[in-house]
Amino acid sequence: MGKKVGVLLSGCGVFDGAEIHEAVLTLLYLDQNGAEIVCMSPDMPQAHVINHLTQQEMKGETRNVLVESARIARGNIKNLKDVKAGDIDALILPGGFGAAKNLSEFAFKGPMGNVQPDVKRLIDEMLDAKKPIGAICIAPATLGMAAKEKKPEMTIGKEEQVIGAMNAIGVKHKVCAVDEIAVDAKNKIVTTPAYMLGPGIKDVAKGIEKLVKQIISMI
Repeated sequence: MGKKVGVLLSGCGVFDGAEIHEAVLTLLYLDQNGAEIVCMSPDMPQAHVINHLTQQEMKGETRNVLVESARIARGNIKNLKDVKAGDIDALILPGGFGAAKNLSEFAFKGPMGNVQPDVKRLIDEMLDAKKPIGAICIAPATLGMAAKEKKPEMTIGKEEQVIGAMNAIGVKHKVCAVDEIAVDAKNKIVTTPAYMLGPGIKDVAKGIEKLVKQIISMI
């Protein structure tokens, strides 16, 4: 039996959903390492819709996070509410603003905002079961909010404002280069900065590959 790794998507597109490069690289390295992939997403409206050409909000346009995430998963995706920690051996959250806009309220309310209820439930279940969790780019903000009681150690790039927000809820921040990972062995949490640092797909690929290998080794 292959190791089952959940990939929690938050839409489709860096400015309002999952970062597509990060999500695809995660899927690629999981597949190369022999993992069985379980894509999932909450069934809910996106916080808003961004025109990725102009980066302007498209007023009056609504999209569904699960429907959009299904684009990246090629249709093979589960509704997050139907997934329990017992169904998977590990969980990875790719980045993109959707991770901070749809999976939690971090982008709008900072670290005191809410985490989407099923996201919080699954993260709590994974932590209780001592199963590894990976988070990429801005996704550690949502993971940190959900796991703040554990005082996790993670990386989230080098923007002082974001680091300060995470420190405020008890997250210990570790500065990492784009090709490095932060490993919290106690909580089995692995993070990498990816496009928080960039600059390009070949650069973020290095850290994501290390994160995937580390997560699989911790199962």
